Order: sequence, then structure tokens, then C-alpha cells
Amino acid sequence: MMDTLIGLVSQYSPSGQERAAVEWLVARMKDLGYQQAFTDAAGNAVGVVGSGLRQVVLLGHIDTVPGKISVRVRDGVLYGRGAVDAKGPLACFVDAVARLGETDGWQFVVIGAVEEERNSEGARFVVDQYRPDFAIIGEPNRWDRVALGYKGTALATVTVRQKQSHSASAEQTASEAAVKIWLAVQAFAEQFNAVKSRVFDKILPTLRGLKSGQDGYEQWARLTLGARLPIDVSPEDWYIKLNDLADGAEVAPIGYAIPAWVCEKNTLLVRSFLSGIRAPGGTPSFVYKTGTADLNIVAPAWQCPALVYGPGDSALDHTPNESIVLAEYQKAVGVLESALRDLVKRPPPGA
Repeated sequence: MMDTLIGLVSQYSPSGQERAAVEWLVARMKDLGYQQAFTDAAGNAVGVVGSGLRQVVLLGHIDTVPGKISVRVRDGVLYGRGAVDAKGPLACFVDAVARLGETDGWQFVVIGAVEEERNSEGARFVVDQYRPDFAIIGEPNRWDRVALGYKGTALATVTVRQKQSHSASAEQTASEAAVKIWLAVQAFAEQFNAVKSRVFDKILPTLRGLKSGQDGYEQWARLTLGARLPIDVSPEDWYIKLNDLADGAEVAPIGYAIPAWVCEKNTLLVRSFLSGIRAPGGTPSFVYKTGTADLNIVAPAWQCPALVYGPGDSALDHTPNESIVLAEYQKAVGVLESALRDLVKRPPPGA
């Protein structure tokens, strides 16, 4: 069972350099008996089992952050970049669906998406390619937990420009004005968060960068600000507030802004996972994460029951000692297989 996990982690694949890992995974899915295995137009690895009318899409991501880690197994632990985020969950999907095999009336589509750690180009492509009945997104949350929510995200620059002044002048510099804007952002977030008990419900601003300069005529200072957003603050809401706090400075959004998303808890899919976790003696629990995932992109479009599942300790994401306990991986494969077997036996709503 470990061949998929170890083999996939052994393929170093930072965002933008996923091709070798995708080709390896496509070949692996063919070896495991998938009826179809191919690379789609976006560069994602795709494997298909079954041809039924009811469809489950299991969407993981095959890219990682940069930083190669020597792949090794020591004392039952696999070390390597992506072992947790998120090749562990993706390999779990591949192995569980292979063990499940063809099921009358159902089709299972496993996707190893590219570019999740950058702009989620792989997930943005598959949004229009599938309309599943159920969606499972692969991210590390431990074998006995199901994630039902991920925060939104918005990134922007705030640029202050003003006429050059003498360094001995009492006039506020552009850099000082920029720092005041950052302090105002912090103060607003603290006020907003004061009545929120869960981190998931709070605004989490971060100062990503600060640059300044001058050309003899004008001085400028530029903040790069990120924010993790709760479900009740859309990116549009955030940019409006940021413009207000910037007090005339130039606010420029960067890249894709993504709203938060919370999955419905009372679904057949969730109940099947609770059953799957209990089967080996686990006590299932739910978690709402402070990061953002491909869930935020596909779930609003697909409007089907969805959740996030995968083995691994997310505290090890992106770290130099990224690793996954092999026994936990085995448990997660069993849980997922059991959950899918339970799901296909349940009658659809209204039946």
C-alpha cells in the first residue's frame, strides 16, 4: 500500500514543475487498474474508476511548496516534501479508490491538481469539467477528522506617495504614513475580532512586505497586505474597508481573491465519513481551518455535498521536517474506502 505514497513523494514537484509527478501518478493509476488515467488540458493527473451516472470527485493537489527534503522512511515515518501537504491525502485517494474498484451506478474521479500552492489553476480548470454528486477535497487534517470550512483570502498592495521633503523636516514621511495604515488595519481587526471566540470567525491580517524609495521629487512606500477572511466578510467587503483605512493611499488587489466557504454538516457524505472513522475505533470530529484550499473554488460552483479529508498533521505543512506517520496513512486509506462503500449503499435524497 505504501508504494503510491512513497513513489509520489519521491517525485519533487513544486508549483510549476509538476509534470514528472503527474506522469508518474498517471502511470501508477493505470497499474492499479483505473479504467482511465490521463493528463488533462491543465496538466492535472486524472484517474477514473467506473462509468455510472452518480459521480464522486476526489480532488487533491500534486504540487508542493519549494524546498526539497531527502525522502526517507525512519521508525515508521515518511519524510519528504509533500508528505503532508498534500501528497499524503492525494495518494490516500488513489489507493482507496483502487481498493474500492468498480461499483454499479457510480463513477469515481481522482484528480491530482496543479498549482494549488499558487493560484489553483488546476482546480479552476476542473470546475467547468465536472458536476459531481459529491466532492472530497484532499488536505491534511488527521485520519479521524473531517474539515468543513476554510477561510477566504485577499491580497493587496497599499501605496503611499508624496512630495520629497528634507530629512530634517517635521513632515510625515511616506514610510511613516504607510506604517500608520498598517497599524490602523491591525486596530480594525482587533476591534472586529474582540467579539469572536473562534479563530475561524476572525479577520487575520498579515504584513507580507514593506518597500520604500524616492527619486528626488517624490517619495513612496508600499505595503503588501494579506488577510484571511471569515465567512461573513467577502473579499469585496475587505477591499472596501481597506480603502477606507488607507485614507487616500492607492489600494491595488493582487491575484485571485477567494471567499471563505463552509460545508453543510448534515449530508450523506458527512455521515458516511463519520461511519468510516468509527469503524476502526476512531472518534470523529470536525475542524474549521484558517487557511484556504481548493474547496473554496470548487464547492461554490458545484453546489454539492463536500468536505475535506486526508491524513497528516497540518502543523508540518511547508516545514523542513515535513513527514507523515505510515500507520496513520494506512488508517486513512481504510477510512476513505469504508466511507465510500457506505456512501454508495445509501439511497439518494428523496428516493
